[in-house]
Amino acid sequence: MDHARSLEDTVVVVTGAGGGIGGAITRLVLEAGGRVVAGDLRPDALAPLRDTWDEDRLTTHVGDVRGEATADALVSAGVAAFGRIDSVVANAAVGFYGGLLDYSADEVSLMVDVNVKGTVWLARAAVRQFRAQGEGGDIVIIGSVAGLLIGGAKEAVYAATKGAQINLGYALDRELRGEGIRTTTIAPAGVNTAFAAADGRFGDRDPSDGDFMEPSDIAQAVTYTLRQPRRMRTELWTMWSMSESH
Repeated sequence: MDHARSLEDTVVVVTGAGGGIGGAITRLVLEAGGRVVAGDLRPDALAPLRDTWDEDRLTTHVGDVRGEATADALVSAGVAAFGRIDSVVANAAVGFYGGLLDYSADEVSLMVDVNVKGTVWLARAAVRQFRAQGEGGDIVIIGSVAGLLIGGAKEAVYAATKGAQINLGYALDRELRGEGIRTTTIAPAGVNTAFAAADGRFGDRDPSDGDFMEPSDIAQAVTYTLRQPRRMRTELWTMWSMSESH
């Protein structure tokens, strides 16, 4: 009987890898023996990874996920450095807190372009490469429980983009699973990151006070998903801290 799959030498593309959840995913995959293409918009955020890991395990790419060319470049970087890619993790995200009319037009466009288009571009680039390799693969989307028809007040546009990610994941699962390509959306609630603490999203509560999950918790879910035997798949995984209500 097949057991959990090893991540040894598996090649994973991670966007938003310079910190928070993306950084935790990158480190955990590397610690498990995998290889990572780490993408981020900020060159300085990728520097600690480059300083820690050798080029035979890690390659980095600076780019804006709003552009299709960035997704193509990330996948191409994995193929150039390691000969293939096995999984992609669409983690890069942007969120602003406020009422519907509190956002600027640029902020609305940024959320839609990063969260929705950025996920679509990475999925498209991955599918092209998976089909060329002919061995299937994994698309993992880091969504949010805000997209589960329960988006909170003052996060309507953000919730809409996360809902789009979840529906994209479900539809891609139906489209691609016959080719051995699995699509998983991991939808956490509050996580102790600078992203979660920004813009007063949780009022007077500070994620660092211990009420929220840690980035490593989400990273563990990602690596568990990638380790699943090819006979099974996870469509949607929601994650809540013990102190949060739905």
